[in-house]
Amino acid sequence: MPGAGACAALDIGGTKIAAALVDEGGTVLQRARVPTPGGGGDAVLAAAAELLDGFTGVPVRALGVGAPGVVDPATGTVVAATDILPGWAGTRVREILAECTGLPVTVVNDVRAMACGEAKAGAAAGHHRVLHVSVGTGVGGALTVAGALEQGAHGTAGEIAHLLVPERGTVPCGCGRRDHLEAVASGPAIAATGDAPRAGTLLGRALAGLLAVLDPDAVVIGGGVAQIGAPFLDAVVAAFRAEALPPLRATPIVPARLGTDAPLVGAALLAMTATAPRGSRR
Repeated sequence: MPGAGACAALDIGGTKIAAALVDEGGTVLQRARVPTPGGGGDAVLAAAAELLDGFTGVPVRALGVGAPGVVDPATGTVVAATDILPGWAGTRVREILAECTGLPVTVVNDVRAMACGEAKAGAAAGHHRVLHVSVGTGVGGALTVAGALEQGAHGTAGEIAHLLVPERGTVPCGCGRRDHLEAVASGPAIAATGDAPRAGTLLGRALAGLLAVLDPDAVVIGGGVAQIGAPFLDAVVAAFRAEALPPLRATPIVPARLGTDAPLVGAALLAMTATAPRGSRR
């Protein structure tokens, strides 16, 4: 049957919840979205489950979730989160959604879901070691190596939101500080200043220092702010080229090919891998 074995996916953000059905090749079959409600984790997951109920006509074998914050991969619980989504820390995402949907549920940080999507089916395909940057309501990052997520000892590998910057942001970082990259380069920061090129410049400078440590093959930039296009992305690249060490200056910095579908595709593909027969997992 066409679409048999599809996975449902959720991308939970500070301003919206997106949902999709994704086939085994990473193609989005159906999609929907609603604004993120207030009221904490229970209200957010209730809205997410209701969104999934609207999908019909395709057998679904599993659910993948991209969730903000630091996620315990063993339990699917959010162990730490900023105030971008108030009341989110401590939410038992996997347990609650499994009970609501009856599906096996895989939960990962939302930027890591984006990274997985781009690594397997997007702009990072074909690159070995990639830094993924997401700029939207917040700022985040993730690393993939040979298409697989690099988690790090504490689950924060690739995180860039809290890098120190030399300017004071007009809005606070999700952690409350104003001298972090998120405070000057996030969507709300750009909305407050109206200066996307300046935000791009500050991100590019931060990447110049970070790539001296990580030395990836490529950088992929996604998230809602990346949809601004040239005014933001050109400033990122120009600042990076001006500030980076000479051997790093030619590192490709490319926009996410999957756009805002990347976290949905990545979450779905992770769920497919988690539920595949052991001998067929990739």
